[in-house]
Amino acid sequence: MNTKPLIDYFNKILPLDDEEKVFVEAFFKERRVKRRQFILQEGEICMHNTFVLEGCFRMYFIDDKGKEHNLQFAVENWWIGDISSFHAEEPSKLYIEAVENSIILQIKKEDQLNLFVDYPKFNRIFRVLAENAMVGLQQRTIQNISSTAEERYLDFLKRYPQFFNRISNIQIASYLGVTPEFLSAIRKKIAKS
Repeated sequence: MNTKPLIDYFNKILPLDDEEKVFVEAFFKERRVKRRQFILQEGEICMHNTFVLEGCFRMYFIDDKGKEHNLQFAVENWWIGDISSFHAEEPSKLYIEAVENSIILQIKKEDQLNLFVDYPKFNRIFRVLAENAMVGLQQRTIQNISSTAEERYLDFLKRYPQFFNRISNIQIASYLGVTPEFLSAIRKKIAKS
C-alpha cells in the first residue's frame, strides 16, 4: 500500500513523527475503483473519509426531475466524501462516482476519531482541511451569485487545469449550473476572441 502521497500531504500542513506515520499506514486502507464505479450512492451512509491517490471522482446529486448536479470533482491529493452523512451517520443524498480507474485511501469514521484522540496533531490537520473546504465553498457561492456563466467558466479553467481531458463538458456544465449547449456557446465565443 502506498501511503507516501498522503503522508506527504499531511506533512505540508504539520510534519508527522514516525509513530503518526505508522498510524496512517495502519488505518488508511487502499482501494482500487473502476471507472463508473460508485464509492457512495444515495441512501447509503458515508462510512469513510476518502483521499485520492490516483484517478478522478465526481460527487453529484439527482434532483426530483432526474437531472444530475455536480457538486465537486476530486483528483490526486484531494479529499472527497459526503461530510454530512459521514458525521451524522445518516443516509446520503449524494453519489460519488469514479470518472477514471482510480486508487484511493480510506479511513473509517471510528478510526478517524481515534486518530484525533490518540494523535491530536491530526485534529488540527483535519480542522485546516475543513477550513479550506469552507473557504472554497464560500468563494464558489459568491461566484455563483455574482458572476456570469462565462466568468465562472474562465475561473474554472484557471483554478482547475488538472480537470481538462479528464471530465466531460457535460459534467463541467452541470458544475457551473449551465446547459451543455450554453457552455458550448461560451467556449466558441472565447475561442473567437
